[in-house]
Amino acid sequence: MDSRICAAVVAAVLTLAGCTSSDAPPPVPGFADRGTTMTTAKLTRQDLTNKVSLTGKVTLNPIFGLVAPSDGQVRYVEVKAPTSTPTKPTRAGAVWASGKPTHVDVPAGAVFAGRLVADKSSVTTGMPIVSATHVGYGIVADIDGAQAYQLSDALTSVRAQIKSGPGPFDCRVLGTIAALPAGTIPEPPAPDPAPQQPNPDPNAQQPPPQPKPQAEQPQSKPSEATGMRLVCTAPADVKLINGAAATIEVITETAKQVLVAPVEAVAGKQGRGKVDVMGPDGARQTKDVVLGLTDGRVVQIKSGLTGDETLAVPGPNLPPGPPEQNAQPGMGS
Repeated sequence: MDSRICAAVVAAVLTLAGCTSSDAPPPVPGFADRGTTMTTAKLTRQDLTNKVSLTGKVTLNPIFGLVAPSDGQVRYVEVKAPTSTPTKPTRAGAVWASGKPTHVDVPAGAVFAGRLVADKSSVTTGMPIVSATHVGYGIVADIDGAQAYQLSDALTSVRAQIKSGPGPFDCRVLGTIAALPAGTIPEPPAPDPAPQQPNPDPNAQQPPPQPKPQAEQPQSKPSEATGMRLVCTAPADVKLINGAAATIEVITETAKQVLVAPVEAVAGKQGRGKVDVMGPDGARQTKDVVLGLTDGRVVQIKSGLTGDETLAVPGPNLPPGPPEQNAQPGMGS
């Protein structure tokens, strides 16, 4: 009897052990190490367009700037206040270099609003030197520093859409994309003094003094400083309402069949960047590349790669900058 009981107990223990081992949960997997390649990407070729979207609004009589067309010395001319909207360009001055002038004209449909630098100042190409006021409606979009570096001087295409209104339509850019300082309008020249009259006979009867006529002064006033902005005008058949919200899409550059990589595989967005190239053994090799246009999904690889490489995704992590030296000796707790 005792041997049979012992055998039953041993069988029960073995059965319990077998069930316990088969029902045990699987081990918890660990996280991948930082820098582990999760996937890879191949380089491709495609057409690429650089677009920047801006938020603006319809504005009456917006201020815009004209820039120096070359390096040299700016020399202004006296500009008289117009009596009506100019239908021809207005000469505002010229930039002189090597004894030759390059004229600066305010376009038709706009009036001179002020000088942005002192007369005979040395200026460089692209520096705002004249402010002007467009007569009528324009679309104005403020630009922050990050957007300014995405925009180039050569604006190949600008289109606008009025919120809940007309569009999209081509929008003609006025002046330059730049922050404008306060403009000044020089004082009109002083009138010539009245000619000297001979001494009258003290015994002769004198006529009563007549009030001197006041010379008409131009009604112009200096232009105010502006932030960095883009100003453009809509076609004549587009109805605009002052203050209406608008979206402006700027195409700054296009390229045909250029080498591109996913933005996730590249460290950097403009100028120079880095990528990790995967070797046959799976090892990463970080390479420097020169970057071009981007549409937010892919970025142009101008140089640094042949186009046959396989890139690691995500791309390399740029090293952190040096720690800020905020803590001073003796002030730690």
